[in-house]
Amino acid sequence: MAEIKLATEVRTEFGKGAARRVRRADRVPGVVYGHGAEPVHITLPGHELLLALRTANVLIGLEIDGKDALVIPKAVQRHPLKGTIEHVDLLTVKRGEKVQVEIAVHAEGDLAPGANLLEFVQNTLLVEAEATHIPESVTVSVAGLDAGASIVAKDISLPKGATLAGDEDAIVIQVVAAQAEEPADEAAEGEAEGAEA
Repeated sequence: MAEIKLATEVRTEFGKGAARRVRRADRVPGVVYGHGAEPVHITLPGHELLLALRTANVLIGLEIDGKDALVIPKAVQRHPLKGTIEHVDLLTVKRGEKVQVEIAVHAEGDLAPGANLLEFVQNTLLVEAEATHIPESVTVSVAGLDAGASIVAKDISLPKGATLAGDEDAIVIQVVAAQAEEPADEAAEGEAEGAEA
């Protein structure tokens, strides 16, 4: 996974007014925490952060007060209408350290013939991986699965270096039979027509 470098500034002003001023300058307020250190309040460049966060579990390199820090996004708050980033929480990590993150689950292949539907019970899996080698996603084959079949977390092959951190018996994907629409009640229709005559 590539590391993305972002320029930071330490924040000294707090509150709604200060946060609005930061956002008007196309910067995003954030906080960096972890490893028992005091949280550090920072601002990040808005557009560059938005681009960086397009990659799930991105590894970000920051320079805070002359010191380098590696972080991963832990919580991102977005504006409900505009979709812009309002605030970001970043977790400090070290090279070689294991972290727990959620990775996306994708399905590939065609289901068995018939009117079956694929249902994602979970869109993500909780895994533990080295901070500098976090997988972006995992792909599961659903080829030939028929109604009633399911795939549980422990059946999914994870990328090298990643281990399952969540419930291994949790159902991730299941195949369900499509529900046929019930035919209209023809007898009721006949009675209605007779009443009109």
